[in-house]
Amino acid sequence: MPTAENALLKYEAGQTLVSMFALLDSGDQTIFNSEDTLWSNRSGYAPDVKPDGLATGGAVIPAESATNDMVDVAALTCYLAGVKTGVAADTDKAITRGTTENFTKHSVTITSAGAVAIVDGTEGTEFSDTRDAAGGPPYIPVGSIEIAQIHCTTKTAAKITADMIKSVIGTHVERYDYPTWTVRRIRVASGILGVAGIDFDSALPKSHTGDIPKGVYAEYSTPELVELPRAVDFVRPANSYSVSSTQVYGGTVGAASKSLGQGSFTAHLGDGVSDNILRLEGESLWFQFQPDRLLTPHIICQGILGVVETFPADNSISAAFTISAEEAGERITS
Repeated sequence: MPTAENALLKYEAGQTLVSMFALLDSGDQTIFNSEDTLWSNRSGYAPDVKPDGLATGGAVIPAESATNDMVDVAALTCYLAGVKTGVAADTDKAITRGTTENFTKHSVTITSAGAVAIVDGTEGTEFSDTRDAAGGPPYIPVGSIEIAQIHCTTKTAAKITADMIKSVIGTHVERYDYPTWTVRRIRVASGILGVAGIDFDSALPKSHTGDIPKGVYAEYSTPELVELPRAVDFVRPANSYSVSSTQVYGGTVGAASKSLGQGSFTAHLGDGVSDNILRLEGESLWFQFQPDRLLTPHIICQGILGVVETFPADNSISAAFTISAEEAGERITS
């Protein structure tokens, strides 16, 4: 009968910083991935996700100079390539209307260098919502962000009015915090460990040159896993299920519920005071357990480390550890 005599338990003892990294679009403009399998969640090392986009300010208004075909832009802050960037107010930014057709859309953008720039769309006989189409908004240069659009219905030079300036978030304005996202510090499918990243709650518009979405960046740390010697009795954080029932006429109606239980393990310590793992009590850490240290299959989980030490007079000092996880431990088979 198989046992875990040759098992191996590792814990997150350190972290390696990955500076702002351009996450990779999986192809659906919703799932964006790094190149690493695990992201740390230890205090001070949790991922910092910063998609490109407007953060504060940046209102676009008709030019106070009342000059034809010009707008003013208020000072703003935005994220560009993961860096918070301040942009000074700018005035009298000019659009170029069509020369043959009346309908044009113009994008007010912030360049990758942090400057206000107008990108003119292609003139058309009517408006279109399709990027780069006649009468549609232009593609935004890669590395730039869009903070407003100006919609013109005539090719004749005239003052820009407030109703021509469009600023709906997600349509005319790229904000860094929209759409919202969920961090995936691990991805597992059918027992195969993938790469960590984020999932947006809705797809990013493909509004940039090349029909691609805006840039999405993250700074994160990868865990350094080391062996915990003299460990025993590992228990995976796992879901348990229960059923409750209510009696009704002629029978019962049942309802199932699910709850996540703590993981745990025991380890024999040195002095029970200065052991390295004890310094990590209360931290959210990764743990990896291999039933056979020579084989690939393993369990991996992340949770807050709890510790209760025991100091017997006639046996080795030990501690019972708990892993308070947000999700059940994952089984990795290959």
